[in-house]
Amino acid sequence: MRFPTAQWSQVWRVVGQQLSHLPGARRRFFLALAVLTLGAAANIMIPLQLGKIVDEVIAAGEPAQGLFAALGSIAGGLIAAAVAAAAFSAAGFYVLSRMTERIIANLREEMVGTALSLPAHRVEEAGSGDLVSRSTDDVAELSSAVTETVPVLASSAFAIVTTAVALVAMDWRFLLVVACAVPVYALAARNYLKAAPQRYANERAAMADRARRVLEAIRGRHTVRAYRMEPLMHERIREASSTVVKHGYHARRTMMVLQLWLTTVELLMLSTGLIIGYLVVQSGALSVGAVTAAMLMLIRLRGPLMGLMRVLDTIQSGYASLARIVGVVADPPLPTPASGAPAPGGRARMDDVSFRYDDKGWAVKDLSLDINPGQTVALVGASGAGKTTVAALLAGMRVPDSGEVTVDGVRVSALSDAERIARLAMISQDVYVFSGTLREDLALARPGASDEEMIDALQRVGAGWFEELADGLDTVVGARGLQLEPVEAQQLALARILLLDPKIVVMDEATAEAGSVGAGALEGAAQAVTSGRSALVVAHRLDQAARADRVLVMEDGQVVEEGTHSQLLDYGGRYCELWAAWQKGRE
Repeated sequence: MRFPTAQWSQVWRVVGQQLSHLPGARRRFFLALAVLTLGAAANIMIPLQLGKIVDEVIAAGEPAQGLFAALGSIAGGLIAAAVAAAAFSAAGFYVLSRMTERIIANLREEMVGTALSLPAHRVEEAGSGDLVSRSTDDVAELSSAVTETVPVLASSAFAIVTTAVALVAMDWRFLLVVACAVPVYALAARNYLKAAPQRYANERAAMADRARRVLEAIRGRHTVRAYRMEPLMHERIREASSTVVKHGYHARRTMMVLQLWLTTVELLMLSTGLIIGYLVVQSGALSVGAVTAAMLMLIRLRGPLMGLMRVLDTIQSGYASLARIVGVVADPPLPTPASGAPAPGGRARMDDVSFRYDDKGWAVKDLSLDINPGQTVALVGASGAGKTTVAALLAGMRVPDSGEVTVDGVRVSALSDAERIARLAMISQDVYVFSGTLREDLALARPGASDEEMIDALQRVGAGWFEELADGLDTVVGARGLQLEPVEAQQLALARILLLDPKIVVMDEATAEAGSVGAGALEGAAQAVTSGRSALVVAHRLDQAARADRVLVMEDGQVVEEGTHSQLLDYGGRYCELWAAWQKGRE
């Protein structure tokens, strides 16, 4: 389930909103329009001046008396027209480019902000590769398209319009040139636009799928190497790349057909222009110089038409990227209003909750669970039993298909962000160290925390490595700084939980990355975090379950055993088997 691609109406609405939010956008737009119009008008003066040269040469006869003086005056007009056309066009492009680049920057920021506010399950369903592709490839493609096409598109459009107006102003019969060319050009454009958008959208979607394949291979490289899956991953990436090539060829083939149509339009215009020119000269309506100017205008249209043809390819690709970006921001999730929940108490409840992914079987079926304030409940079971799904449901990252999940008597999905943060926090084995100073990373949990509170949180989770940092909290960590080991990164994440101080903690195998060496350190940190709080612990290590107040054993999405550690051992059921296997593995 990828993120949607926006329709034309949605794209137009979002771009309009961006324009309305840009200070002085309307004024800048009309200024660019006026300046570009002046540039196009000055550009039309060049062939008119060249036509005057023909008339002056014919009128001068033999000997050419006063010809050089007349030509000098015309040459001055040519230079002035060329300079004016260049100056006005450059000024118009500058104003227009600044405005469009600002809109792209705002769209990028809005898309990232929207993506961060989306429910986690929505991002997981679409796949991280799709979102990464939209925020990188599509933004880059759109920016490149605007940079490359805005000057060409503006100059070409204004040149075509002003040339048509100038030709008709010279003699109404030149309207036949426009009348012959426009239907053929419209037919070519319609055929192109009928096929091109979908083909370019398919190409961008194929690129997103390729990005997902590459990201999977990179992120899972350790598993790939461990199971010698390199040939399989290479084959998947090759297939995804081949699909990109196939869709790219289809898109470029559409462009080649359009080029043939435009060559036909050019031939038709020049042929019609020559016939009309001959007729108007014969009738005495126009001079030879004027007709020469008209034909020069038609010949000069080849550049704008070819320019439009070249940028249509980029425009379609850019529009496909813009539609994919707008597809994320067009219907952003509305913030959940405050529910009026009581003061955080730490009580959680799941009543007959069922959930499944897409059309697959039930991941969780008719599950009921109570967590009293200050109580720790452990979930154990084989891989795929539904433990992580239960944790995600309680944390509000998933919405049950049936049943109800409540915290302090209020449905989790009805809690506002502020209400949920005050009550719930989830930590898994996959933690992230943000680039910046250690102080900035910890302040994400509580921006107003003092240095003493941050150091105390690190000490409580056993982060002894902090004492060895020469710069202390000013140490730069993350991708551009100190690379923390998995155990250290997990301790940092647990310290953030202490600073956040929620009433309920959901720990989804939060110590799984510790290994045998770091197990003791992280187990102690986990106890510090759960102490005095309600906790749901997906137990990777069964000694975590042994310390819990209550243990739930899951199989196939259902709870098959429930009780304390000693009660379940005395019962001699599934938990007893798991405990025996765990003890044997430790020995």
